[in-house]
Amino acid sequence: MVRIAGIDLPRKKRMEIALTYVYGIGRTSAQKILDEAGIDRNIKSDDVDEPMAIKIRAIIDQKYTVEGDLRKETIMNIKRLMDLGSYRGRRHRRGLPCRGQRTRTNARTRKGPRRNLMKKKK
Repeated sequence: MVRIAGIDLPRKKRMEIALTYVYGIGRTSAQKILDEAGIDRNIKSDDVDEPMAIKIRAIIDQKYTVEGDLRKETIMNIKRLMDLGSYRGRRHRRGLPCRGQRTRTNARTRKGPRRNLMKKKK
């Protein structure tokens, strides 16, 4: 089992897909990493030996911000917006969509489950 950036990559998956399990690496980033390391994209994650894994780890450490550092950075960006009192920061604070989506209907993911305002008459 290959361990990269503190994540155990899933077994029996192509490396191109397995690398996307690391937070901050998508399909295109995974393809670039494998091409730069000189590793075939279709190789299974079980078949990756230690020298290959070391190459991948080195490339990720040099060029990419992943996992804990990236999560911390995004949280700090949101906190900065909230401290500034910007529109986006206020929307984050209230738990509402901050990228212009409508909220009269939809937006249930951000707003949470519906609360009934009127009680039913018996």
